Amino acid sequence: MHYIVDRIEGGLAVCEREDGAFEDIPLCQLPKGVRDGSMLVREDGAWALDLRAERERRKRLFEKQEGLFG
Repeated sequence: MHYIVDRIEGGLAVCEREDGAFEDIPLCQLPKGVRDGSMLVREDGAWALDLRAERERRKRLFEKQEGLFG
């Protein structure tokens, strides 16, 4: 299951799960470089950034935005 970092508040990353639910995850459990919009996946009990999925998501959002305003 993928998680998208909605925002970072204090020591927590507020993440939206694929099912639309939100979950707070302590930043100390997440990999370096996590930021708003990062996509996370849990592998073997550890959190990892999914950079490929994040790039694809950002590209789709950009294309959608271009279609609306471009």
